[in-house]
Amino acid sequence: MKLDGDAKDALQGNPWLLTSAQNILILGTDSRSPDTLEPGAAQEQRCYDQQATGKAPSNGCAGARADTVMVVRAGGGKFKKLSIPRDSYAEIPGHGSEKINGAYSYGGAALMIDTVSNFLDIPIDHVVIMNFTGFEDFINAIGGVKVNVPQRLCANISGGKKNGGITIRLKKGDNTLNGQDALAYSRTREDSVGDPNCQLPAGYSDLNRAAAQQAVMSGIKNRLTSPLRLPYNFIKGPIIGWTAPKAFVSDIGFLGMPQLALSSIFAGDSKPDVLIPSGPGPGGSLEIPDSERRRAARALQD
Repeated sequence: MKLDGDAKDALQGNPWLLTSAQNILILGTDSRSPDTLEPGAAQEQRCYDQQATGKAPSNGCAGARADTVMVVRAGGGKFKKLSIPRDSYAEIPGHGSEKINGAYSYGGAALMIDTVSNFLDIPIDHVVIMNFTGFEDFINAIGGVKVNVPQRLCANISGGKKNGGITIRLKKGDNTLNGQDALAYSRTREDSVGDPNCQLPAGYSDLNRAAAQQAVMSGIKNRLTSPLRLPYNFIKGPIIGWTAPKAFVSDIGFLGMPQLALSSIFAGDSKPDVLIPSGPGPGGSLEIPDSERRRAARALQD
């Protein structure tokens, strides 16, 4: 699937990522294909395709919210990551102020790009939209990802397995996650439903969720670049190459994607950053002070 044309018009970058550091907006949406049992799934395939490609909702199709919002600064010897909590209170052009992830449901990737750019006061050069189904298949193709879970985690996603969602139980420390569990870990933000034996740790928040998403991204990179994985990656190369394009929709294309991968290898894995809220905001949102936004933007751009 191709990126929506309106989103392309909102971008400011060029394809030369290796020589020029650029800001890449990474979005994971809560769109679900009609054949899933999860609550909130798209009613028709055309609606799912619309959501997955970053188009604004139209023709009777509801919009989807962004489930992951991250900015990666890559190229020119840099590779930095900044997570924006999806509940951050932000001004959405033409729609007032609310949780930042609502921008995707109103205007797709184009409005999300404008909203994040204004929120951090930085240009957005490229966008990558993660596809849930493709993401799972890609993780499975590379043999899963290893993540270090800071505390025992047990949670239901979208009501848990009994209700068509996903249930995960992870031990403290290193866990090797398959595609479904890696996706669930990246999305964990709600407590279990009626199951006292499956609950999130006390105090788990959107910030923990952002850290989990960054850990999964680092796990993917480590799987693809570790010398110990070279024999596996060589054997599975055709399968990985087949599933990778299905895992995302982007404007970067075949010229830029290899450069993005090389940028992450050459620059190493810098310490990830997450916007820290000062407290609760309106409607269950999180208030991110201007000073915190400026700090994070400077750290990302330096």
